[in-house]
Amino acid sequence: MPTIRSFKELRVWQRAMDLAMRIYERSKSFPAEERYSLTDQVRKSSRSVPSNIAEAWRKRRYPAAFVSKLNDAEGEAAETQTWVEIARRCGLLCSREAVELDRGYEDVLGQLVAMASRPDQWAIREPARADAVSPRLRVPVSPYRVAPAHVAK
Repeated sequence: MPTIRSFKELRVWQRAMDLAMRIYERSKSFPAEERYSLTDQVRKSSRSVPSNIAEAWRKRRYPAAFVSKLNDAEGEAAETQTWVEIARRCGLLCSREAVELDRGYEDVLGQLVAMASRPDQWAIREPARADAVSPRLRVPVSPYRVAPAHVAK
């Protein structure tokens, strides 16, 4: 596997961006009365998917934070699927468009789940430092112990 240097090289980010742009273009034709509800919501959630992937990429030094941001991206992808279905049921998207978008987000979700289930494959590995001390080594206790401040002399 070639080294990925930027989140922009991730296929999942590229796919999520393509889907967000499709939703943006398609939602331009939604009725004006939907501007502050359906249109804004579907655009916001679709844009959050690649945004959270980008954030996850920058947090891969910390596996728990990496997985958390990927989970956020999953949630936003599922939310977008819901808005797409609402748009279909309202007659604002034809069934073919809605199915294509839904399948695209299923693909993204599958990739996110795969990444989150193996965060160690994506983690940044810190180079070993010459002055680093192994966490397994114990520091000897000093023979010159100082009594805690709360202990009376």
